[in-house]
Amino acid sequence: MFRSFRSFNYRTWFFGAVISNIGGWMQATAQDWVVLTELTDNDATAMGATMALQFGPPLVLVSLTGWVADRFDRRRVLLVTQSTLMLLAVAIAVLLLTGVMTLPLMLCFAAAFGITNAFDAPARQAFVSDMVSIDDTSNAVALNSASFNMARLIGPAVGGLLIVALGSGWVFVANAVTFLAMLIALMLIRTRELIPRVVSSRSGGGLAAGFRYVLGRPDLLVVFVMVFLIGAFGMNFPIFASTMALEFGRGADGYGLLSSVLAIGSLAGALLAARRDRARVRVLVFAAGGFGVASVVSTLMPSYWTYAAVLVFVGFSTVTMLTTANGYVQTTTDAGLRGRVLALYMAVIMGSTPIGAPIAGWIVDAFSARTSIMVGGLAGILAFSIGIGWMLWSGRLHRQEHTRFLLTLDETRPLSVVRAMDPASFDDHTTATTPIRLPREGDRRAD
Repeated sequence: MFRSFRSFNYRTWFFGAVISNIGGWMQATAQDWVVLTELTDNDATAMGATMALQFGPPLVLVSLTGWVADRFDRRRVLLVTQSTLMLLAVAIAVLLLTGVMTLPLMLCFAAAFGITNAFDAPARQAFVSDMVSIDDTSNAVALNSASFNMARLIGPAVGGLLIVALGSGWVFVANAVTFLAMLIALMLIRTRELIPRVVSSRSGGGLAAGFRYVLGRPDLLVVFVMVFLIGAFGMNFPIFASTMALEFGRGADGYGLLSSVLAIGSLAGALLAARRDRARVRVLVFAAGGFGVASVVSTLMPSYWTYAAVLVFVGFSTVTMLTTANGYVQTTTDAGLRGRVLALYMAVIMGSTPIGAPIAGWIVDAFSARTSIMVGGLAGILAFSIGIGWMLWSGRLHRQEHTRFLLTLDETRPLSVVRAMDPASFDDHTTATTPIRLPREGDRRAD
């Protein structure tokens, strides 16, 4: 489960990320609550607009951010983006503490966070493959998700308590301080131990090369479509949790607790994903179905605590799906195009929010929070159906006797991926069935 910790660089990165992510979740809780209760009168549509501005830039800037992640030193890119995010948190804290923050100003800051995160996310995701071997990449991705969700377990609850005890402005101050942990970790990383970056023969062409690559991979297209559906309509948790907390008569602490309960299942999903030897599409498909069913069931819960209990299963299926999708994209993508493909993937996840969040907020205002959650659950069931349809259509599903399961899915890595991993093991007559030497940790061509 923790095999990636053999790498000093990854250990350093992991613990810095845990501290920074705790602050990030504290700030997210405070920002959503400020917009919903301090800058508006429980206006879920305004909250949806804030989320749209924060998550829209990855979609708009995807052609640039993916190229930056592939072209420049990812560690230095992260030093710039993390420093910028820290300064933005300080600025919001000052405006809140002095009482001059307004909704238009908060919307501007949300857009600034979105632009900075648009460059940060693909570089951060691709940087994982710079720290560990390809064999450990799926494990490292899953542990990253565990780090994120350990922070989610703590951050929202602490953030909610700080809002009640000290005020929302101090939560942004605390988040600014936690950014120092990530900055220190990035400076401590041993650059000489990073895996050498491979330049693919298709490294040119900008984003178009990434698009062409994904279009030529039906399996990646299915993954992207499934993630988009659930990201747009099902993963609007700040809107769902805050409005459900209000429906049950709870305050900021009740909202923060719901986010932390969601993280219990999320952390379990991430740790189980870390135990798997590699990411598999079938896990992604069934996790999407589990998300849909759990979301629909949550709309039927009559009390705060029964709703919170179902959120554990929602969190588990969500993180299982996202961790598997991320790991699959990273480990099956041409190394020279990984940054651009990951930028497209992050644009699908983060860029789906500007589409879904305003719709989710409008449904809450026009109908109810439960109706909006139901729509998200149906999106998860649709994603599951698309995944099952692809498994049947692709011809990769086979009947196999005398095995644990009668049906098996052929998830062999595409030949082009293995060729990119170790070009020297190929000649002009190599086929998909030819034995191939896969790189091990320490191999200078391990990427």
